[in-house]
Amino acid sequence: MNLKQALYIQTIAREGNITAAAKKLYVSQPSLSQMVRQVESEYGVTLFDRTVSPLRLTYAGEKYLQAAKTMLAANERLENELREIRQENSGLLRLGISVQRAIQILPVALPWFTMQYPKVSIELCEEGSARLEQLLEDGEIDLALAAIESVSPLLSYTLIEKEVVGVLAGKGAAIAQQLPPGTPISLNMIREDAFVSLKPGHSVRVVQDALFHESGMKPQILLETDSLEVAKRVAVQAGACMLCSDIFVDDYARRGGVFYPLMDYENKRHLYACWRKDEKLPRYAEGFIQIVGRILDKNTARL
Repeated sequence: MNLKQALYIQTIAREGNITAAAKKLYVSQPSLSQMVRQVESEYGVTLFDRTVSPLRLTYAGEKYLQAAKTMLAANERLENELREIRQENSGLLRLGISVQRAIQILPVALPWFTMQYPKVSIELCEEGSARLEQLLEDGEIDLALAAIESVSPLLSYTLIEKEVVGVLAGKGAAIAQQLPPGTPISLNMIREDAFVSLKPGHSVRVVQDALFHESGMKPQILLETDSLEVAKRVAVQAGACMLCSDIFVDDYARRGGVFYPLMDYENKRHLYACWRKDEKLPRYAEGFIQIVGRILDKNTARL
C-alpha cells in the first residue's frame, strides 16, 4: 500500500461510487477503476461489493481501509511535525552555559521559554565560559551564554550583560580593614594576601592569569576549585581574596566580604549570547536570548 492508494480507497469508501470519488480526487474514472483492480489483483481479494449501490466494502476492504486510515493519519502527523520544524516552533536547542549563570538564569527563563515554545527541548552543556567558546566553534552546541571577548571570526555575538571584574575579599583580609567597599584598588595592594582561584576554563581565570602575569604576581593560592560558590565561601570565611565579577557578589558575599573594582582595568569579557556565523539561528533560539535579556535587565534594575 502506498499513500496514493490509501487515499483513493478511502475516498471511494466515503463517496460510495467510483465516479464521485474520481471527481473528488481530480482523476479520471477509468484510471481510478484501474487502480482499484490493480490493488485487488495484488492482494488477491475484492475490496468492494459492486452488486450494490452505493458501493460497500467487503470484509477485506474494511481491513484495508483500517490500515489506510492509520497510514494517512501517520503521514499527516509527520507532515505537521515537519511543518512545525520548518516554522521553527519545535526542535532541540543545545545550550552551553556556566553552572553559576545557569543557577541565576534558568529557573526564571525556562518557564517563560517553555510557555512560548512548548515543543522545543533543551540539551544543557554546563562548562566554564572559556570552554564554551571552543564547543561552539566545534559545532558541539548551538548557542552559548558565556562571559568572553567578542573576537572570534567564526561566531556572532549579542551583548547580554556587562560585567565589572574586581576583588572579593573576606572581611578578615587586610584590605577589608583599610578601605570601604567599592574603592578601586590595584593588585599590588593585595600582593601578600592568599587567593582562592577558579580552575582553568572559567572566564575570570583567563583574566586572573593575564593580570597576575602583567603585574609579576605569584600569590599564594589557598584553594583552586571549579565552583564559584565554593570559591566565594572559602574566600569570605578564610579572609582571603579572589577575582570575581560584580554580578556574582550576592547577599552572602556582601555580608561576609567586601568587593573592590580593579583600578585602571577595563574588562572586555562580558556576558554574550553567541552562535556560529555559518548557521542560521532558529526563531526559538532568538526567543531564548530575548527572554534572558529581559530577565537580566529586571535583575539589574532591582540592584
